This record gives sequence, C-alpha cells and structure tokens, in this order.
Amino acid sequence: MNRITEQEFKQFSEYIKLHYGIHLKAEKLSLVASRLNRELAGRNFNNLSDYLSYVVADRTGQAAVTLLDKITTNYTFFMREPAHFYFFRDKVLPYLASTVKDKDLRIWSAACSSGEEPYTLAMMIDEYFGPEKAQWDTKILATDISNQVLEIAGKGIYTKDKIAALPAAWKLNYFRELDGEQSVLADRIRNEVIFRKLNFMDKVFPFKRKFQVIFCRNVMIYFDNKTKYQLIDKLYDLTEYGGYLFIGHSESLDRNATRFKYVMPAVYRKG
Repeated sequence: MNRITEQEFKQFSEYIKLHYGIHLKAEKLSLVASRLNRELAGRNFNNLSDYLSYVVADRTGQAAVTLLDKITTNYTFFMREPAHFYFFRDKVLPYLASTVKDKDLRIWSAACSSGEEPYTLAMMIDEYFGPEKAQWDTKILATDISNQVLEIAGKGIYTKDKIAALPAAWKLNYFRELDGEQSVLADRIRNEVIFRKLNFMDKVFPFKRKFQVIFCRNVMIYFDNKTKYQLIDKLYDLTEYGGYLFIGHSESLDRNATRFKYVMPAVYRKG
C-alpha cells in the first residue's frame, strides 16, 4: 500500500466522523494504515482516496461494513468495570423490582461489542429474580455498529480464558463446554439478549418506549465533545424518569452540560 498522505487521512477522517461519529486524530494515521493495508492491497487500490471513493459508491453498504470492522476496536470482557455490575445488582435491580409495575424491564447495552456486557447483565438478572423471573419480561436490547462482532455475540461462544473470572456457579449454571477450549452460553441466557445493528449517528433511533437502564460504555472516548453531548441528549430523552445511564470509567460528563444527575463515578440518573 502506498503511504497515506495527511490530506488523504484528513478526507478519510472527516468521512468517518460525519457518518459514524468516530473522531480519528492525526496520530491514528499509522494505525489506520496498518488496519486497512490488506483490504486496499486485496482490492488493488493504490491510495486511501480511491478506496474511500469505492466505499462511498458502493450502494450495497457492504464496503462500509467492512471498513467499520477494520477500524473499530471491539475490546471487552465479562464483568468489565465490575463496580458497575455490583451497583446494578445491589441498587438498580431492587429499585426496578419495586417500581416497575408491569414487570417489563427495558435495558439497553448500547455498544455491546462481542456480547460480554449484555450477557453479564442477563446472568445477573437471572440470578437476582430466581424463580420469579418467569413473571418478568427481562429481555435486553444489545446494539453495535459492527456486523462482525454482532455475529460473534449472537453465537454466545467464548474461550475458557474469557470466562475464567466469572463466578463458578455462573460457569456451572449458564455455560456448556463445547470442547477443551470453548464454552457456549445456555439458550435461556442467549435468548434473553436481542442483538441489533445501530449507528449512533442516525438522526432517529427506532425505539417506541424508553429504557430504565442504558449501558453506553467506552464508546464516547472516540467522539469529540459536540458528538458526545448530542448522543447524551438522545440517551437522556430515551431514559425513563429515575432511570440510569452507565458510561465507561475513562469517560465523564460535565455536570453543567448534561441533564443527567451524577450518582457515582461513571453512573448517572435521570431526575
């Protein structure tokens, strides 16, 4: 692949930011080059501009899907930032159990990557409600922009090292060993999570009802402030009064710039 010029990278990063909200800083040039090298070489493109023109011209949208899968970082693991999950178990679930009269939980994992976050929530909900869970609608919506990770997530198959840190009871009750290296989630947990593709830059999100809990963690670090607070405003409007927003510990909200109320590090509430 030919060397990417600064002008080409500027054009490319402006396209990515406009369509997907991701802010690629100048220092990411070499990272983008390394991730796209094989794709450009395989399609015989001599430069990034020609490749971008191909992506824009592709009416099927598949080229854009491939591009996103190449440049996005889908790093996650079970019980990531565990304080959030303990707070969800000890504070949020009791609150919901006592206040949600129609027994319809609406929880959104808004950047679910390969599924560890929503599946962790599903196992926690199953354990919390126990035999009473059958009386509740506890399905979790999980969205991501990447088709590749959504496909992985839907299978619910994880290597032993990925589930090693989970409680022994969870591994026993919620996983079935496939071979010496992999385990698959029980159907009753996999069926609790609905995976869908969603772009945060869409003007309108296709939700008819508001959520009591939104997990939107470790994705806004890729946005500039304007894009970040536009998303936060959307999330606020999609949150029930008294509902919770969880963001990543490496992220924070200016309390003077958001309508959410601070609860604890990386946890906010509406109302």
